[in-house]
Amino acid sequence: MKNRLFALCLAFLTFSVRAQQPNPDAEFIRQNYQKTEYQISMRDGTKLHTAVYVPKDASASTTYPILMQRTCYSVAPYGPDQYPNRLGPSATLMRDKYIFVYQDVRGRYMSEGVWTNMTPNLPDPAGAASTKAASAKKKARPATVSTASSPDESSDTYDTIDWLLKNVKFNNGRVGQWGISYPGFYTVAGAVDAHPALKASSPQAPVSDFFFDDFHHNGAFIQAYIFAYPVFGIQHPKPTAESWFMPAMFNAGIKDGYQWQYDLGPLKNADRYYKDNFFWQETVNHPNYDEFWQKRNILPHLKNVKHAVMTVGGWFDAEDLYGPLNVYKTLEKNNAGTYNTLVMGPFGHGRWSQETGHTLHSNIYFGDSIATFYQKNIEARFFNHFLKGPGDGKTGLPEAYLFDTGRKEWKTFDQWPASAAQTRTFSLNNSGQLTQQAGDGQGFLEFISDPLKPVPYTEDLSTTASFTPFNYMSEDQRFAGKRPDVLVFQTDPLTEDLTLGGEITAKLKVSTTGTDADWVVKLIDVYPPDEPNHPYMPNKNIPLANYQQMVRSEAMRGRFRNSFEKPEPFKPGDVTDVTFRLQDVLHTFKKGHRVMIQVQSTWFPLIDRNPQKYVDNIFKANAEDFQKATHRVYNNSVVEVQVLK
Repeated sequence: MKNRLFALCLAFLTFSVRAQQPNPDAEFIRQNYQKTEYQISMRDGTKLHTAVYVPKDASASTTYPILMQRTCYSVAPYGPDQYPNRLGPSATLMRDKYIFVYQDVRGRYMSEGVWTNMTPNLPDPAGAASTKAASAKKKARPATVSTASSPDESSDTYDTIDWLLKNVKFNNGRVGQWGISYPGFYTVAGAVDAHPALKASSPQAPVSDFFFDDFHHNGAFIQAYIFAYPVFGIQHPKPTAESWFMPAMFNAGIKDGYQWQYDLGPLKNADRYYKDNFFWQETVNHPNYDEFWQKRNILPHLKNVKHAVMTVGGWFDAEDLYGPLNVYKTLEKNNAGTYNTLVMGPFGHGRWSQETGHTLHSNIYFGDSIATFYQKNIEARFFNHFLKGPGDGKTGLPEAYLFDTGRKEWKTFDQWPASAAQTRTFSLNNSGQLTQQAGDGQGFLEFISDPLKPVPYTEDLSTTASFTPFNYMSEDQRFAGKRPDVLVFQTDPLTEDLTLGGEITAKLKVSTTGTDADWVVKLIDVYPPDEPNHPYMPNKNIPLANYQQMVRSEAMRGRFRNSFEKPEPFKPGDVTDVTFRLQDVLHTFKKGHRVMIQVQSTWFPLIDRNPQKYVDNIFKANAEDFQKATHRVYNNSVVEVQVLK
């Protein structure tokens, strides 16, 4: 049972560098690195378990920079004579040689302290910020630090760096950090009030705000994540190398995740598994964007960041697409003059960290060795320049290195969104056409939304039974468009290529016979009927002819249309504005393809079912609260996109 959870944890991190599978690099590590483990004291006395791998040829004349990852997913294998099968973000950087450092964060595995999800940043806790400022001025941490100061991930990163510089021999005085997913959050948090020796940070698929990343999308609960709560909601009384227990829901083995989620019924029934899971209880008791969630948002703290940052994400990252885009944009807005770049590839969650050969997502083929290109030509170049090279910002890399998922090639930009982007509006005509001509607001299309017969988000039963969603991000949408509770709008076949590059905003005019509703908008690339299959089709039963490739999608919980803090019901029959942002896109719709928009109200079990009767807390809704409703989408509804010439 423990081994199974450990495997699931690794799947959640996706291609974690800690995976203990046979690897050709393992012998290189043993021959070239010496491992030492430390318990490093933080300013409040808490000791954090830290594994340090130093190149064996390090000396007074051959020094190396420090490259660090802080994680809640374990720095296993434990023991000074136990080595992993890979170090660092890639085999390229591992062979370039760095002093690699891995640290269990507070309350996790072999570290002391209390585990807190998305530890709130404390810009000026008593004694902490002043300690950072004093330490920066002196380039050394004071010998005595008040134990009354409240630590955060920034101060823990600071204290760790300060200790490493003083106690690990043959470092060159420069430090970098990286992390994927939750470790990406720690990378972002560590960039705040940073140690002066921190020269380069690469948050990759970083979590930034759990109300918009991972566990929620615009307030809609990501029910597919319900399997993840054992990882995040169990407190350990003391340091341990053991992984977590598995709750009863996993004992039988779930093959049809849709049916299991449906049979669960209202979310309140999850208490049978998670009554003692503190993070589940926190989620249930904070259904709105209140102070609990707001103080866990790292974005407002991204100010006065002086060192270089390269944020990395995947266009098909089902977990953390909001995070990288918004970390980059917030840094860009608040830190003029700071070296700040964005990289977005054709990847799922963290999948740029290991090469798969043929880069596939669902049935779509994007090319070969794309992860290797990123690792060698982008990531290694960034770290080597700032940690080993001149560190002057002249890396030769662009401001934004983004993959066009339609043309299937890398593009570079001097800013993002691009300066050349022009706004274009697609109107949702009540004839089912996606047109440039605005509607009069009188016409509409309607459908009956029944939470007891929700629209599936995927046809793949293995996906719905997985730890987290994955392939749906580019899955064929023909199965959904055939349903009567999904509205379909599409253009005529394009007479020339159309590149959408930048932000997307849905501006819906809707009404409902209920008092609450969710709204899901999907941007889809419809292939022509003569589209040939590529040679690497993972599912030959789904031809590319007429394929409806999802390009971008997002959900909006309607009660939050005016405020995420103060939800409000719909007035039955009233035409109401529901406006929300889909995440950015860079995708060329080729000549002969069509642009399609689908609109629906259920998307199960990716998001939980809205009762469609307004209740104060959907997590506590009863079975009798769920009811059918008729929804209308009016013809003056539009989707605004940015187009590149």
